[in-house]
Amino acid sequence: MRRILVSLGNIGAFHDGLGEFALQIGQRIAAAAPGWRDRHGVAFDFHLRDKLFGVFGDAVGYRAVTRWQRLRHLQTERYALWHSLHQLNKCRPPEGTPRRLVTVHDLNYLYGRNAFSTWRHDRRTRGLLARADHLVAISRHTANDVQRHFGWRGPLDVIYNGARSFVGQPQQALPGWEGVDTGRQPFLFHLSRMSASKNPGVLVELARLWPEMRFVFCGPPSDDAKALRAANRLPNVQFHLGITDAHKAWAYARCAGFLFPSLTEGFGLPPIEAMHFGKPVFLARRTSLPEVGGAVAHYFDDAFEPRAMRRLIEAALAADAADPSRAEAVHAHAARFDWDRCASDYLALYARLLGSGAAA
Repeated sequence: MRRILVSLGNIGAFHDGLGEFALQIGQRIAAAAPGWRDRHGVAFDFHLRDKLFGVFGDAVGYRAVTRWQRLRHLQTERYALWHSLHQLNKCRPPEGTPRRLVTVHDLNYLYGRNAFSTWRHDRRTRGLLARADHLVAISRHTANDVQRHFGWRGPLDVIYNGARSFVGQPQQALPGWEGVDTGRQPFLFHLSRMSASKNPGVLVELARLWPEMRFVFCGPPSDDAKALRAANRLPNVQFHLGITDAHKAWAYARCAGFLFPSLTEGFGLPPIEAMHFGKPVFLARRTSLPEVGGAVAHYFDDAFEPRAMRRLIEAALAADAADPSRAEAVHAHAARFDWDRCASDYLALYARLLGSGAAA
């Protein structure tokens, strides 16, 4: 029985982008595990914090992440393949593992961090890639960054993330919006952890210039989000932190448009989630976002001048409303980014690396 170890590293929850990726891919690998065991003699174990043991069911095994694995990683089982689900993993691959695969989500630290932070992240990432022999990037932009910055010349695949569709899921109005006719009282929606790299400040300035439009900011209750909420008391701006999936589905379904002026992205899940509802999406023309948003998204220029942003949004909302085919085109674009397809591509890559002829 050959074994594959899929490592989440020190991920402790599934509420951010890396967590969503680990959860979606992990669930699908676990679903495929019985068939791989029966047909190909391959078993899967997940390497993660012990508080998450069992999260992917009982068809797979679990191995605990420990701090000592940063220096030396020993396992009682011998693994044919180790896959780190992200480039922030501080653990080494298990000793003696002949195939070592790393998924690189982004090199966002190259864009706008201070010198020490850039050096620290770069040192960690270089160390992990030095112990890998095959890479996956989640966008062509990230692949180009890896090849340009690290001079990587080894095998490198691009496998796009999926994005969950909340269409048809239970919906619950955000607090204060129960019974509100959003056709008469429209709002623009932003969802992120609201760090500086997500560029939420430009949306606050846009809201200041556009008092008759409501702006709804949602995301996890991060320190950045709490600080932004505390610093802004505009009457047309609301913050809802720690929302449920039902709240998220309601906001995507009812918003007039989705705003995402992020400066650094390896992929960008929220815009695709909004596109599943056929919503107008407004993105920064930065890093991976033009690649992911394609021709169906609208783009802010790099200046992020509030008056220009307002003109763009108003013109695009009017044009999209006048085109009955527009929403369907946006939805069709979003459907290209599918978690089942993403996981199938990873399983096909595992089979190729193992030389087993196994198929996803």
